[in-house]
Amino acid sequence: MPMPTEERVSQLVAGLVADRGFDLEGVAITSAGSQARLQVVVDTDGPADLDAIAVLSNDLSETLDAAADFGDTPYLLEVTTPGIDRPLTAERHWRRAQGRKVRVQLREGAEPVEGKKEFEARVGALGDAEIALVLGGKNKPHRVTVPLADIGRAVVQVEFSTPGAAELALAGGIAAGRPTPGEEPADITGKDSE
Repeated sequence: MPMPTEERVSQLVAGLVADRGFDLEGVAITSAGSQARLQVVVDTDGPADLDAIAVLSNDLSETLDAAADFGDTPYLLEVTTPGIDRPLTAERHWRRAQGRKVRVQLREGAEPVEGKKEFEARVGALGDAEIALVLGGKNKPHRVTVPLADIGRAVVQVEFSTPGAAELALAGGIAAGRPTPGEEPADITGKDSE
């Protein structure tokens, strides 16, 4: 029996993912010898709750086993959240990235922003078909507005230092439930370190 397509798996799991309060961001199937690797990428507006993702993983496994689309092919199911290098392609991605630094490339034919077709900026508030971006970094932060249709590609950047207060204020702060760029997240195990 051939393996199911990514589209078929997406159809099988989309309702369950939504019922559990997540957005389905993607499905990828690869094979390694006689085993299949199934990666289901989910996201949500709040922080990633590892317990909720574990429950979702178990529920997805039961759903996939019941559908029997993999037949006798063993598969490894991985339920994960998007990586830092995921391009911002939907409005919800921009909303969740508020306060983060992004590398922006404007599409061909778009009006340059301050003379540039490619630049780094901090994500501000999402408007109606446009995004506020903070340019100038910590030293000279200022806000510009760019139509989403003018953006060809945008990817969140890894930050090792905390953004300036004025820069973050112009961005409207950090999206709710997201960590502050440049700061270590709290211990995700919930245990106190000794």
